[in-house]
Amino acid sequence: MRFILQVFGAALMLSGGLWALQGLGLVMWPAESFMLAERQWALYGTITFLIGLLLFWRAARPR
Repeated sequence: MRFILQVFGAALMLSGGLWALQGLGLVMWPAESFMLAERQWALYGTITFLIGLLLFWRAARPR
């Protein structure tokens, strides 16, 4: 179960980071994405990243 939470947390961190960078206009890939330079996606990405970080941290800490 811990491994699954770590993998899911890492996936959320990666996707959230991409969304945030796209929303800020720092990553303009893919060119036809609707998220590019949209501030709301920077917020959604940051929240998603933090949830993933929390899951990863919770699963990785020793018991």
